[in-house]
Amino acid sequence: MSEQERKEIINNALEAGPTIPFSKFAKLFKTWLEVLTTISEEQRTYLFSGYIDEVINSPQKLINFNLDGILEIFLSLDDSKKETLAETIRKIILNLDTKTRHRLFLIIPDSAKSHIGF
Repeated sequence: MSEQERKEIINNALEAGPTIPFSKFAKLFKTWLEVLTTISEEQRTYLFSGYIDEVINSPQKLINFNLDGILEIFLSLDDSKKETLAETIRKIILNLDTKTRHRLFLIIPDSAKSHIGF
């Protein structure tokens, strides 16, 4: 998939997410997270990096999301799946330059940061 196609899909997901009733979104999101734990670290990194980049560039896209609810969905996963996802996210964040990492930390709720190991 081209970089432009990838960005378009990510932007569409970020725009559509808040418009879906949360009970349905929760099921979709949990399934997506579970599937992500079954793919390679490289694929997970590629996918999460796209979302993280988009959120850093346009933090307002998170405003309409139920971030507490999304964290609860993550926390409902079994421990091994949570650790797999958290490890990937930690690696991505640690590879960001200091300024970008700081901008991201301003966006991420403290409770989420602690659950992914920051």
